[in-house]
Amino acid sequence: MMMLKGELWSNLGSTMAAIMFVYAMFRQYFPPQLQDYIFQYGKKLSNFMYPYIHITFDEFTGEKIKKSEAFSAIQNYLSDKSSANAKRLKADVVKDSQSLVLSMDYNEEITDEFNGVKLWWSANRTTTKTQQFSFYPAADEKRFYTLKFHNRHREVITGTYLSHVLKQGKAIAANNRQRKLYSNGAGQGNRSSTTWTHVAFEHPATFDTLAMDEKKIREIKKDLVTFSNGKEYYAKIGKAWKRGYLLYGPPGTGKSTMVAAMANFLNYDVYDLELTTVKNNVELRRLLIETSNKSIIVIEDIDCSLDLTGQREEKKKKKKDDKNEGGDPIGAMSKNEERKESEVTLSGLLNFIDGIWSACGGERIIVFTTNHVEKLDPALIRRGRMDKHIEMSYCRFEAFKVLAKNYLDIDSHPLFEEIGNLLEETDMTPADVAENLMLTSDDDEEGETCLKNLIEALKAAKGEAKKKAEDYHARLEAEKEEKEKEQTVEDNVRRDPISAKQVKDNEIIL
Repeated sequence: MMMLKGELWSNLGSTMAAIMFVYAMFRQYFPPQLQDYIFQYGKKLSNFMYPYIHITFDEFTGEKIKKSEAFSAIQNYLSDKSSANAKRLKADVVKDSQSLVLSMDYNEEITDEFNGVKLWWSANRTTTKTQQFSFYPAADEKRFYTLKFHNRHREVITGTYLSHVLKQGKAIAANNRQRKLYSNGAGQGNRSSTTWTHVAFEHPATFDTLAMDEKKIREIKKDLVTFSNGKEYYAKIGKAWKRGYLLYGPPGTGKSTMVAAMANFLNYDVYDLELTTVKNNVELRRLLIETSNKSIIVIEDIDCSLDLTGQREEKKKKKKDDKNEGGDPIGAMSKNEERKESEVTLSGLLNFIDGIWSACGGERIIVFTTNHVEKLDPALIRRGRMDKHIEMSYCRFEAFKVLAKNYLDIDSHPLFEEIGNLLEETDMTPADVAENLMLTSDDDEEGETCLKNLIEALKAAKGEAKKKAEDYHARLEAEKEEKEKEQTVEDNVRRDPISAKQVKDNEIIL
């Protein structure tokens, strides 16, 4: 028996060697045209003998520029099938860490059935090693799903089944959706550029808890609902499905809280874009493409992110600096290193907001926040880019009542009238008002104590503002007197230069 097995393996080895020798001779001596002819008919023969069809669904489309919606839908659709049939699974946490979504691991295969038709799904990944144009390095991982089915079921699979998979996958995604907060940071592995990383978005702010006039809140909510339902309207008028919001006002007036309330109201993801970490305009464009639909892209304190106000003269200034640094190569190298930190320009940011690439995707809201709206370039905040300007101002009585309800659970109080009068006369931010209303114990009288503390804080702020105003006017009066004195001296010089000179010399001696 052992001899028979030995002979079998020996014969198999000889056969394989003979096949390899014949194949080498075929590749070396047969004309290329004849080789192509033989391979073509060999493929037809193998297809005739192997009646199964394979469909591949890649994770990214168009040179890996944009993530495929079909891939995401299939991933969600197969989650239930995977948990029931696959032996090797991957787990992701969703819904505030309360549930798990299981998906099959790589190189795993599961069976599905649709209207009596049996088919097979497999998850795969490969490493791309060839050089090609892409926003990603060549050695990135390539992930894809493969669907296998018999040729006789082609019409059922391509006509009905795939539509069923996409529809079910999107429904599962909506049911398991968890809002995420993204930030752009350094890439991992072979990526030298920045990329998005995320955590669960759990900010509790809503429009009900936002310290703002109720009429203004209703206006903002109506605008947001109109935008989210406006896909067909935006297509009709020929505009990308996006909208820009400019939130401006002093620090502590609730600009970041407004963004969180918008995200919770619309159930959108939030992308917190830090411009100083973006190397250039190309990278900024790539980050935009990687954002998902139903998202809010936020650039906070845009007046501090980059020097976007003076970049219209940047080229002239750069040429002048290069000329002056001609004799100082060390200084020039130092300057160049500083410039390499971020080369994002005003033009690049404008194209990011409403250029051609901004139409890649839809249902996006872009929000700028700033404490100094006057510092921003008019081209950056004009209508059409920042469609709606919202001033986040100091706390007034209507906003105070919202805070009192949220922090103290009080709808009315005898002290409200005094607080309302003080708020109309004093500029205090909602953040400062909220700090005075923060409870420190469970005492029933603690609420009234907080209101009294707020009154004292408002009176102190009113006194400080009055003192600053008096100092400001006193400084203006002093400057006015100094100018009048200088003007008198100039008038005397014109009338009698010699006497004026003697007076001036006497003042110097004294």
